[in-house]
Amino acid sequence: MIENIKNSFRISEEFSDIYETENGLPTFKFFIDGEWKKSGEKDPLISPLDQNAIGAVYRTPIDQVDLAIRHAKESQQKIRSLAGIERIGLMNEARNILMDHKEDFVNALMLEGGKTREGASGEIESLYMRMGLTMEDARKIFGEYLPGDWSKDTASKIALVIREPVGVVAAIGPFNYPLFIPAAKIIPALLAGNSVIVKPTKETPVSTIMFVQVLNMAGFPKGTVNVVTGPGSLIGNTISSHKDVSMISFTGSTETGRSIASIAGIKKLHMELGGKAYAIVLRDADLALAAKKIVSGSLSNAGQRCDAISAVLVVQEVADGLVDLIVKEAKNYRLGNPLLDPQAKVGPVINRSAALRIKSLIDDAIEKGAKALVGGGVHDTYVEPTVLYDVPESAKIMWEEIFGPVIPIHKVKDADEAIAFAKRSEYGLDSCVFSNNFYDMWRVAKSLQVGEVTINDMPKHGIGYFPFGGTKSSGTGREGVGFSIDEMTNIKTIVFNLEPGAMGKKVIG
Repeated sequence: MIENIKNSFRISEEFSDIYETENGLPTFKFFIDGEWKKSGEKDPLISPLDQNAIGAVYRTPIDQVDLAIRHAKESQQKIRSLAGIERIGLMNEARNILMDHKEDFVNALMLEGGKTREGASGEIESLYMRMGLTMEDARKIFGEYLPGDWSKDTASKIALVIREPVGVVAAIGPFNYPLFIPAAKIIPALLAGNSVIVKPTKETPVSTIMFVQVLNMAGFPKGTVNVVTGPGSLIGNTISSHKDVSMISFTGSTETGRSIASIAGIKKLHMELGGKAYAIVLRDADLALAAKKIVSGSLSNAGQRCDAISAVLVVQEVADGLVDLIVKEAKNYRLGNPLLDPQAKVGPVINRSAALRIKSLIDDAIEKGAKALVGGGVHDTYVEPTVLYDVPESAKIMWEEIFGPVIPIHKVKDADEAIAFAKRSEYGLDSCVFSNNFYDMWRVAKSLQVGEVTINDMPKHGIGYFPFGGTKSSGTGREGVGFSIDEMTNIKTIVFNLEPGAMGKKVIG
């Protein structure tokens, strides 16, 4: 089913500065203070498509990470001093350059992450839209005027409450959306007047590195955008604990998020961490709609989404009917190498280790009584789209984040049992409910302890038009249009005493 191929990046001349070629394969550099740099150590890049080497990345030495942070801090005034309209102009230029090189990015995303062409194209188009919306959002960084005469102790004063950039923002991204997610952190940070240090994941760093070159080509001031590369345990920890980093915006695992929080010290933290999105299907749901959305929500991007549907809780009297429809729909999701098979809708997971972890969850569920109605097999990095029915409560897959193309289905008595089940999860990022009864859907939505509940559709953060983020072990802070910029600014209150000008309001008595 899966054959080895000679994979290669197809990168335009404009990106020639970001890599060197050795033995026919590119080795990508890191970017500090406007200069693409290299070191002695390298980390290999292995494509999940066939486990072949597709290049390498120079590992940023720790002293160079410190240097990058220092330059970011020293250069922050350059971006802050630019008029907002100038920052928007630079971002608009970057937006145009991105789309001029769309095929370069499509190729990189497919090669380094195993995405389908549809998935890769969608990621770039989503970023293009997010850039446009964030530019509009940046125009709304307003202050507020507060008259003090509504309180006796401030009657002679007024205040302006304004928003200012936090300083240096560290953008640390995951492997599953290696272009969109880091970029969605970088864009509002720059537009708000911050400088940025970017740490891409070591599995899929190329599209992030390319995006930094896009910003460089657009003319963002030297030193305001820097990218450092290497293992998170080394490079990420150095960034997270650094005193000159003002804010960390991290998307990734709960385990890594806890580690960052433990060493970060006093700084702003935005974290979107692990998720366990339950799809709750009630007796009056449109089962055809529910099945279609559940399958898409579980299998898109090979299930490697923090907002993926990760388990189904269905009321028992409609369970068999729903499962029949899910099985039929899931069989339309063809597994394959997207570079060889354009019809493939599900590609590989990120590496063999991830595939083996997913396989262990499937096997555990089957050993405990679940029935594999579709799939269940694993071939190297390729996990078959899998439907598991009658999954018992004791199965690990009902509680752990899967991050793979698996649909575990568990029957419940009613909405109350589904709510109680979901509330026991340590995660609280997303969930969804399928029902045509307004009062039932409202009760479920109000009861669930998650950052976002979607009614009659799969959870999907998309371009971030609606705010999203986690509760419990799924993180802190909110991201999205209208919210990311707020997270990346601090409120400053400026109080004016009007008494010297005899302009203060008088208080009698």
